[in-house]
Amino acid sequence: MIRAADLEQFFATQKSVVQIVVKQVRGSAPRDSGTKMYVATTAYLGTIGGGQLEYRAIRAARSLLKSREASKNLTMPLGPEIGQCCGGHVSLELHTLDRSTSAALVQDTLHHEHTLPNVYIFGAGHVGRALAMALQHLPLAVCLIDSRQVEIDQAISGIPTKLTPLPEADIRHAPPGSAYVILTHDHSLDFQLTAEALKRRDASYVGMIGSKTKRAAFMHWAKEIDKNLNTKALTCPIGTTPVANKAPAVIAAFVATELLTALSIQ
Repeated sequence: MIRAADLEQFFATQKSVVQIVVKQVRGSAPRDSGTKMYVATTAYLGTIGGGQLEYRAIRAARSLLKSREASKNLTMPLGPEIGQCCGGHVSLELHTLDRSTSAALVQDTLHHEHTLPNVYIFGAGHVGRALAMALQHLPLAVCLIDSRQVEIDQAISGIPTKLTPLPEADIRHAPPGSAYVILTHDHSLDFQLTAEALKRRDASYVGMIGSKTKRAAFMHWAKEIDKNLNTKALTCPIGTTPVANKAPAVIAAFVATELLTALSIQ
């Protein structure tokens, strides 16, 4: 997805921009209706699906910029005529943007970001940072949380982070339906945060890194502290897969799939 910050930067660095919107889709197509991309004379942001569809749309947008016209409509068959085999038809709307429209689009995008499902990653170690990277371009509001400045400092630019000595407070104040991934440097802290997330009973996903042995240990501990804790809602281990590779990026890829499924991201 295109983030508001990226859109604002694109508008600030480009003199003239055309917005391309997928207005209607019939049959099979690479992107759904409502998909947008932005085209300038020598740059573009976003994608409507690539291939000849996107190539021709970009060419039409740049032609529109040269003509100084305000808008243009295109209908493309996604078949042999343009060298694609999707088989559907796509209708596109192209609009030249002025400053006020561009500013409004940034604000609309920012508002949309505030409605995205929240994913809280507790633990900014190797796996936590890898997971945050895997999620950063997905339609999710991600926050990487840790009590250690040295780990937070290693997160890549653009990923929201929070340094806090009381991570459990973020769970208590999170919006309903949030997802929680717990993978801190301390097993006892993992247990405390996992229990806090399960107590809410409104989480879309509660995952804790660890083995089946760690899960069993948590279940025994949970019975001692709260017999009413809904431990069946816990995913542990996380990112389970027949792939033997346990590299952080591999684990992150499978956890990302679990999150997208749990949050019903389409």
